[in-house]
Amino acid sequence: MADTVRVLLPVLLVLVALLVVRWRVPVLFWWLVGYPVVMVRVLISYRATMDACGLTVPASAVRRATARMMGRQAAPVPPRHSFPLPTGSGLVMRLRMAAGQAPEDFTASADRLRHAWGAHAVYVLPTKPGWLELRLVGWDVLADVRPSRRRLAAGPLCLPLALGEDGRWHSRDFRTVPHELILGATQSGKSVYLRNLLCGLARQSVVLVGIDCKWGVELAPFAPRLSALADNPDRANELLDALLAEMEARFRLIGRSSTAGPDAVLTSDVWGLPDDVRPVPVVVVVDEVAELFLAAGKDDEKRRDAMVTKLIRLAQLGRAAGIYLEVCGQRFGSELGKGATMLRAQLTGRVCHRVNDEASANMALADIAPEAALAATSIPAERPGIAIVGDSSGGWSRVRSPHLTLDEAAAVCRDTSGLVPELPRLDSFRPDIAVEAADPASPATIAPTARPVTG
Repeated sequence: MADTVRVLLPVLLVLVALLVVRWRVPVLFWWLVGYPVVMVRVLISYRATMDACGLTVPASAVRRATARMMGRQAAPVPPRHSFPLPTGSGLVMRLRMAAGQAPEDFTASADRLRHAWGAHAVYVLPTKPGWLELRLVGWDVLADVRPSRRRLAAGPLCLPLALGEDGRWHSRDFRTVPHELILGATQSGKSVYLRNLLCGLARQSVVLVGIDCKWGVELAPFAPRLSALADNPDRANELLDALLAEMEARFRLIGRSSTAGPDAVLTSDVWGLPDDVRPVPVVVVVDEVAELFLAAGKDDEKRRDAMVTKLIRLAQLGRAAGIYLEVCGQRFGSELGKGATMLRAQLTGRVCHRVNDEASANMALADIAPEAALAATSIPAERPGIAIVGDSSGGWSRVRSPHLTLDEAAAVCRDTSGLVPELPRLDSFRPDIAVEAADPASPATIAPTARPVTG
C-alpha cells in the first residue's frame, strides 16, 4: 500500500500542477503538453483526416500503375504539408494544394478538421497561388488577453491594439488605414480600445487632438498628452477650422517642396518630404460623435452641417497631409445630419463592439461585409472588449483588446506629457491641465476629479 502511495502521489501532484498551469498560464501549458499532443495527432491522422474531409485527389497514373503491379489499389493523395510548427497559441503548417483544389474547399472543412485534431479552432489563409496556411489554435485566446510584448517595436503609427481569435495581433496602421470608425454600446469595451490606442500614440511623436462634447469628461484624463481639446460644439467648430488651416498649410509645403529645384523629390504626401521639414502626424479623436452633431434648432443645424462638411474635408484630404481621424460613438448614421453617410464612407477602418440594436451593427459593417454585421450582433454582453474589425477590402475578424484601466492610461499620458509636439495653430486649444503639466515650475498636477463613463 505504501509503495502504491509513493508512486501515485507524484503523479497526482504533476496532474494538479498541469491543471493549475493550464488555468493560469495557458501558453506554458500549450508548449509543455498541448503542442506535442496535437502535433503527433496531426502527423499520425493527416492522411485519413484529409480523406474523410474530401480534401484528397486521385493518385497519379504512375502511382496507379505501380499499385496495380503490386496487387494493391492506389489510395487518394492528400495535399503535401510542412512540419507543424508551434506558435504562441497553436501551430501552423503550410499546405501545397493539388490540382483542382481551392482554398474554399479547406475553409468549408475547417470545423471538421478542428474536431478531428482536437483543436479550439482552425483557420485557413491563402498565401500564394497553390499554397495556403493552416493555423490551429489550441485554446480560447480571447478569454484572457494580455498586452502585446511587441508594442514598442510595432513602428511609427502602427500599434498592436487587439488580439485576434486566430492568435495574431490586430494592428492599427494609420498609414494604411488612415481613418477609423469605432462603435459600441456602454460597457462594451469601446473605451478600453480607445485607451490602448491613446496610450500607444502617446509614446510616439504624434500630435493628439481630442473632441469630446460631453464637457470633455471622456478625454479629460488624457489631457496632459493632448495638444488640443474641445469640450463643446462651439469649441469643436473652432478647432476644426484650425485643423483645416493646418491641412492647407501642409499642402502648400508639399507643393513648394516639389518645385524647389531640378533635384527636388516629387511627392504627394508629407511622408515623401525630408525628415527635417516633415510635419508631425496629427491624430484627431472624436469621442461620442452623436453629441457633436445634436441640434435643437436651426442655428444648431447649420453649425452641425458645417462641422460634418469640415470632417469630410479632413477625411478626404487629411491622409496626404498626415492628419488622421478616429471617430467613436454608440451610433453613427444618417440621422446625425446632412453628409454623415458620406463621412462614414471615408472611415475605411471599422471596429464594432457590442451594440444595442442590429441597425447599429449594419451601420458599422454591412456596407463592407454583411456577415461581419451578423457576427457583431452575436457578441455576448458578459465578454466586454470583444469586437468585430473590418476594412474596405471586405475582410473581417473577431478581436479583443487587453484590459487597461483608466488610471493606468492616465498615468501613461502624464508620464509622456513631455512628448507633446509644438503646433502653434493649436496652442489656444491646449487643455489647462496640459499646460500646467508642461511647466516644470508648477506644482504637481492634480488628477481631474471627473471620470469618464467606461464603455
